[in-house]
Amino acid sequence: METQSREGTDFAERTPETLPDLLATAAARFAARPALWFLGRRWRYRDLAEMVDRLAAGLQRLGVGPGVKVGLCLPNTPYSVMFFFAVFKAGGVVVNFNPLYVAREIAAQMADSETAIMVAPDLARILNPVLAAGAKRVILCPMRAILPPLKALALTTLRRREIASPRDGRIIRLAALLAPGKPAPVPIRADDLAVLQYTGGTTGVPKGAMLSHGNLLACMRQTLACAPDVTLGEERVLAVLPLFHVIGMTVLMNCSLAIGAEIILLPRFEIAELLRTIKQTRPTIFPAVPTIVTAVLAAVAQGRKEDIASIRVWTGGGAAFPAELCERLAALTGKQFIEAYGLSETSGAAVSNTNFSPLKPGSVGRAVADTVIEIRDPEYPERLLGVGEKGEVCLRGPQVMMGYWKRPEETARAFINGALRTGDIGYLDEDGYLFLVDRLKDVIIAGGYNIYPRVIEEALCRHPAVAEAMVIGVADSYRGEAPAAFVTLRPGYRCDTDELSAFLGDQISRIEMPRVIEIRQTLPKTAIGKLSKMALREEQARLHESGGRA
Repeated sequence: METQSREGTDFAERTPETLPDLLATAAARFAARPALWFLGRRWRYRDLAEMVDRLAAGLQRLGVGPGVKVGLCLPNTPYSVMFFFAVFKAGGVVVNFNPLYVAREIAAQMADSETAIMVAPDLARILNPVLAAGAKRVILCPMRAILPPLKALALTTLRRREIASPRDGRIIRLAALLAPGKPAPVPIRADDLAVLQYTGGTTGVPKGAMLSHGNLLACMRQTLACAPDVTLGEERVLAVLPLFHVIGMTVLMNCSLAIGAEIILLPRFEIAELLRTIKQTRPTIFPAVPTIVTAVLAAVAQGRKEDIASIRVWTGGGAAFPAELCERLAALTGKQFIEAYGLSETSGAAVSNTNFSPLKPGSVGRAVADTVIEIRDPEYPERLLGVGEKGEVCLRGPQVMMGYWKRPEETARAFINGALRTGDIGYLDEDGYLFLVDRLKDVIIAGGYNIYPRVIEEALCRHPAVAEAMVIGVADSYRGEAPAAFVTLRPGYRCDTDELSAFLGDQISRIEMPRVIEIRQTLPKTAIGKLSKMALREEQARLHESGGRA
């Protein structure tokens, strides 16, 4: 079965065809409007456009041009937005890096993407792994320069140990990069590669989804069409989700610029700081994942409902939203949660329950504009399934990626007759609403982050005492799902879980750390001797239902 939607709005359809044009249009239309807010300091749209021009001119002096990859390893700061558009204006390609990655993960992605230059803040916890990963050139972004005076003073006095100031020949200081005037014009087409967005796809092996300017802008238009009641030049969007994630890139950044919204940037999620920011800035749109919504509702349930009264639009994706959470939000705020479903390979949302369509409990909604959902038989993918039949969700639309970077075989496997295979199992009802029921791909979604068990398993197996390792997702009341690791030891070796946890600290990021590590005598296997995650999942599900461990 397949279903298609063709909704849209005038303002979404008038957007430009390339990302530099998006910023230029926004800067011309909303010049005096605030574009960015960061911990108390603001930048107007004209300020943002001027800084992007200066950075782009500097990048061109460093040799950035068509096809040159520039890695952004940044938390949510004004630098994230400025460099994102500066790279395009210089003619280059953005490679998004998770700033929580350890050096080994950064090195692997740099090598695969052929990243020539890295951009990082002068925060030791981010900069040091980037340098250790072997980056050849690193543009150093000083945090003090983007903070209000009192916060800048506190950073350089009370928290000076967090600041890195290495004497390294690879470092390019931001002040030396900035150049006056405008960059040389570079012709860019809608079908040119814009971003390499790394994802495990359906196999769990990280690879770069190639997203064109046209892909990203199509997804932006489709997303805006799902929220038609926004007011141009008046919205304030709370950006606590990371901009290096595909949701942050499309919803928080590109959609905000298209409607002249002010982007309220928070570098990390911390509930007290988040609530203070909401009270101070009065955001109107709040994209979030279930863990964040849960924390906010818990915090305001005790008579502080007025603190979030300014938020008119609650939206998000990246993890399944429990019906009970949506009901609590509606009861407390009177607002419907606009849930979306998509992947890195679709530049963001491909399916959404909009605020002008009836909500069906358990459904992620219907196809966004110009998008086709197909349900195909997982065993015989050439065969389309009918209403109510469960199969693999496949997608067609202008937001679907060009393919995987340098992986033609993986790209071929990711498509069936031109439709993207998501690796998710679901069904369509008679009204075209999509219901997700399972996942084919071996991925854990914890608090909106994709965690790939294979990465954790390979890290565990690098420990000399570990013989076998299996990682699965287990139910977690806060994050929705969390990784749990199960290992066996080599004969004659001794090791405990504390030692394994400490070992993993240098191997994987904090978000990938297993909630529990269990050492066993044996791990479940299939009849032919292969490790059986199905049996392990069934065992853990029984334990969870009976109130047992993990």
